[in-house]
Amino acid sequence: MNRPNSFLRRRATRSFRDRREAGRALARELAAYRGRDDVLVFGLARGGVPVAREIAAALGAPLDVFLVRKLGVPQQPELAMGALASGGWVVMNDDVVAHLHISDEQVRAVIDAESAELKRREIAYRAGRPVADLRGRIVILVDDGIATGASMSVAVRAVRASGAQQVVVAVPVGPLSACRVLAREADDMVCVTMPADFDAVGQVYADFHQVGDDELRDLLTAPR
Repeated sequence: MNRPNSFLRRRATRSFRDRREAGRALARELAAYRGRDDVLVFGLARGGVPVAREIAAALGAPLDVFLVRKLGVPQQPELAMGALASGGWVVMNDDVVAHLHISDEQVRAVIDAESAELKRREIAYRAGRPVADLRGRIVILVDDGIATGASMSVAVRAVRASGAQQVVVAVPVGPLSACRVLAREADDMVCVTMPADFDAVGQVYADFHQVGDDELRDLLTAPR
């Protein structure tokens, strides 16, 4: 089941009508996980959930949402000094913190603010349902694509620290460099297409609209 370099065979550039079609393409690549009772599919909020829904339906696996919040540098919020993930897991970039002389108090203030927002979204998306118990499970982490892979990397570490037996990363598109990094972190990595001229995730989608909160909730609760 462990195929950490399987994604390397999928180099041809292709496009998708929308996230649902991308999810169906990924589901075909993940057929080995179909019918197992220890598989859980997590879609990274928000764009990864429509993709993950198609995978969960094809594999007959439960679907849930996983949140990752960037921890922005004070006064430079677009620059990440770390990230916060579902379950309360925090990953810090110590080099950025040290280089910019960010104090412990400043780090704590940002973590507290982003924790509050993450909790709000967890409640809004799950309607009070707790995060699933990941111990001993095969967790498939899904997004609609990766650019740097930073958010997915945080998700992988958080899921592994929560006791997952195996962590699988599944994305429709990403640059070869980021896919190689994630292949080393995950137990299995599937990326459908890795354009040589990669510029942005949306370049392979005809429809790449922003997924709203209402759409995300509907995807999580509607019958499959």
